[in-house]
Amino acid sequence: MGIRERLSGNEAAAIAMKQINPDVVAAFPITPSTEIPQYFSTFVSNGAVDTEFVAVESEHSAMSACVGAEAAGARAMTATSANGLSYMWEMIYIASSLRLPIVMSLVNRAVSGPLNIHCDHSDAMGVRDSGWIMLFSENNQEAYDNLIMAHRIAEHKDVLLPLMVCQDGFITSHSIENIELIEDDKVKEFVGTYKPEHYLLNEKEPIAIGPLDVQSYLFEHKYQQAEAMRNAKKVINEVAKDFEKMTGRKYSFFEEYQMEDADIAIVCMNSTAGTVKTVVDELRANGIKAGLVKVRMFRPFPAEEIATALGNVKAVAIMDKSDSLNGAGGALFEDVTSAMYVNQKQVPAVSYVYGIGGRDTTAKDIHEVYSSLQEVVKEGKVTNPYRYVGLRK
Repeated sequence: MGIRERLSGNEAAAIAMKQINPDVVAAFPITPSTEIPQYFSTFVSNGAVDTEFVAVESEHSAMSACVGAEAAGARAMTATSANGLSYMWEMIYIASSLRLPIVMSLVNRAVSGPLNIHCDHSDAMGVRDSGWIMLFSENNQEAYDNLIMAHRIAEHKDVLLPLMVCQDGFITSHSIENIELIEDDKVKEFVGTYKPEHYLLNEKEPIAIGPLDVQSYLFEHKYQQAEAMRNAKKVINEVAKDFEKMTGRKYSFFEEYQMEDADIAIVCMNSTAGTVKTVVDELRANGIKAGLVKVRMFRPFPAEEIATALGNVKAVAIMDKSDSLNGAGGALFEDVTSAMYVNQKQVPAVSYVYGIGGRDTTAKDIHEVYSSLQEVVKEGKVTNPYRYVGLRK
């Protein structure tokens, strides 16, 4: 029986970290993720955990400390947002290339400039190909649950990759919702003890970490990272099944909402899915067969499964809360359309960029997207595949 609580997304993340009780947490404050290490530091000071909390001088140092701790054989965690993640950029790649299963809570926020502290996904999209597993969270419950599952996924012997759990800054991070926590003893048993096979402080096996990797080796090592990311799909599924047995809450690579007979569909991530579900229900009440695919697992990307889920719709809109600035749609749009092309699913697709810098995305905006999809179905073609919603003219 779970524990009913009312928590913000940041506090839920901090409590998940408390229950995990990592060996090391290194962090530097940045809005809107600051509360996570702030809450966690109180658990350290009052003796609720025996974690070594490292208050560093920058986000680059925070990830560096996590890299050092994990390489030494410790379980390490951190949290950041936006510019902080950008400052970590060098160490983000090093963490994944060294196959260190660090877990990070990423509270999504627009990356400067100009300076903006509100939510979009430009920070996560900036590191989408850095070799980190990426799980997205619609609400506070999912942010908590994803963190509980994170170490089981990242530390699996066939994976050994860092993992970031994303949630929307302010929208979920600072909003209080009802949430069901898992009992501490069950979390401890589920997460387990970290027992790395290779680590710096193992006196029986002297090793080097981060040596020069020249032409003779780097290609193969990058292939091994790619294989580990492919392996992560199976592990994520297995961990989710174990989590469902413990809690009754079911997770997959993505959630299909009213997709069984959908003619038109939206694909999106994080908190926007809640608004889309409301609009889908309204459209269904009026006899319009609308559906939603909410992506949870963005890296590795579930290409074949997404293509299957969308294969029978007549038109689809892929919504990106960041712009790739490439003139050809957002990152999620590129991945979805590539997946459909490779898997021979020819469905008219439209890219919608929305919510930049925290711009509100309302039910009215979502209705406009579905209306445009109805026009695509009626006309039988897409006249302009690269669109914006909520943009002032």
